[in-house]
Amino acid sequence: MRYFDHNATTPVCAAARAAWLAALERFPANPSSPHRLGARAATALEEAARAAAGWLGCSPLDVVWTSGATEAANAVFHHLARVGAGEVWVSALEHPCVLAAARRWLGDRVRPVPARPSGVADLDWLAEELRRRRPALVALMAANNENGVLQPWREALALCRAHGVAFACDAAQWVGKLPAAGLGECDFVLGSAHKFGGPSGVGFLKVSRGFHPLLVGGPQQDGRRAGTENVPGILALVAAWAERERQLAAGEAAERERWRDQFIAGLRAALPGVRVVGEGAPRLWNTVAAVMPPVPDCRRRWVVQLDKLGLAVSTGAACASGKEQPSHVWLALGGRPEEADRLLRFSAGWDTTEADWQALLEGICQVHAQWLRAPVASRAVAPD
Repeated sequence: MRYFDHNATTPVCAAARAAWLAALERFPANPSSPHRLGARAATALEEAARAAAGWLGCSPLDVVWTSGATEAANAVFHHLARVGAGEVWVSALEHPCVLAAARRWLGDRVRPVPARPSGVADLDWLAEELRRRRPALVALMAANNENGVLQPWREALALCRAHGVAFACDAAQWVGKLPAAGLGECDFVLGSAHKFGGPSGVGFLKVSRGFHPLLVGGPQQDGRRAGTENVPGILALVAAWAERERQLAAGEAAERERWRDQFIAGLRAALPGVRVVGEGAPRLWNTVAAVMPPVPDCRRRWVVQLDKLGLAVSTGAACASGKEQPSHVWLALGGRPEEADRLLRFSAGWDTTEADWQALLEGICQVHAQWLRAPVASRAVAPD
């Protein structure tokens, strides 16, 4: 199976697997225990925090280990609720874990930051609104999970700093695909290991001082997140992150971006009318989101047929069955609901090869050719 769903989750890389297995042997004790084995585990966690802080550009004391970005998002907005925060502005393009957490903890105090059709948050709107009023926090992701469009988080951070407003950044799709340097300047940063080759169920949150924890119980992590730390998972996260930063420093992303662009060119040549979402904006080197030609019916849509050919892809939108709603990101960019079930996402990983991209293109062409050869009656598109 050729895997093009890395933005959902990545296979565990060799470095992370080795680090996890080694940690099981070397650090079997609870890091909070007073004996030498416990102290060794605690020291390993301190070293992991220093590594993460080094990549982010913050203090190791600001790094909190979590179960992933969903927990981290809930922790951020729970903290804001605890301190009695007023209105918060959240980008309409955010991952559901951020949007749902904001609404869960702050309810009607959440205000959306609109997006431009190009795929980025509207900074002109943000600048104008910040001149009029001051929210407790602005939340804007670093890179969109559905279409890979890079968001202007640095510019948004600068605007917030100029107006004395806190800033939160979901970097789950950025970390491990682009250098993490500078993210530590944000008040809050969210990340998940399974997005860049680490194991599922472990992530991080960069916090500000005076943080009110979501999880309470023991005194772990200086009282900012209770619960025995997942030492093997955290060390595997750091090992995967180190490997990705090494690859980025070596310039390995440039060639992979070229493979992505070759795929887009071939896709457009083979299937006239295909539209790439956010093509005019900078995007992650691994991601292509495209509105595909109509398919005969929901049961035979692109993702199903490609899966039969050994190609795992995903869709950020619902089928036209009416059981689900179209992607909120697609709608925020002005996309038409009736096109939502033709939106596919192809997301590669560091181990994806040029040959894999070519096989994906050939598979898409094969599926399209099969539909063109099908009898006219069977090619009728189901009504929206």
